[in-house]
Amino acid sequence: MATPATCPQAKDLSAHLTSKHLPPTPTFLTTILSTARPSTPLPALQRTALFRLLASDITSTVAYTPASMLPANIHDAGIKERRLAGPIPVQVLDIEDIGHSRWSQVEALEAAERGEMTKGREVIRVVADRENDAAPEESASSGPHKLLLQDAAGAKVYGVELMGVEGIGLGMNIGAKMVLREVVVARGVVLLEPRSVTVLGGKIEGLHKQWRDGRKERLKAAVGMAERRA
Repeated sequence: MATPATCPQAKDLSAHLTSKHLPPTPTFLTTILSTARPSTPLPALQRTALFRLLASDITSTVAYTPASMLPANIHDAGIKERRLAGPIPVQVLDIEDIGHSRWSQVEALEAAERGEMTKGREVIRVVADRENDAAPEESASSGPHKLLLQDAAGAKVYGVELMGVEGIGLGMNIGAKMVLREVVVARGVVLLEPRSVTVLGGKIEGLHKQWRDGRKERLKAAVGMAERRA
């Protein structure tokens, strides 16, 4: 008798998710199929599976092979440059706008908390973007951005934008999934460019809330540390 993870629907779902470079684990497929109604059409099941995978922690839901993992020596700063063929699915655990000072970002966050933003010399009242839960300061971040990325095996590495990548910004969600292809790693840092990065979206609710709630204090702590070192 076929189990949920080996039935024809599971194979169709696996093929669909793998086409997005998010090959699912058997456990994930079993969970999706065991909670779905038997009459659910395949396209609807595919949409549900993709949505739930994008909202999950890929270290427990995405299968991986050596080719879809970050190398064990990814942080070796002695390697001047190398290219990873991929595709390598990763999720975003942290993001920072390194194009603006940390203190200016603290001030922008505090202004957003007051419901304000500046336009020239004028202070105007604004509201957060209800659609993506982003404050105006976050939606307008121009970068470049520095991201903490994690692959399906749990390895973490920093990535930095060389050029603006559509979908990357302070308004993106923590837990968002990205796919890296033919990406360059220079001295242990992944160089992010439009040609090598595809942002799939997604959100890990708990991690996103924790990141948003603690962002201002992390920025303040980093400012204080920099001042002590000066």
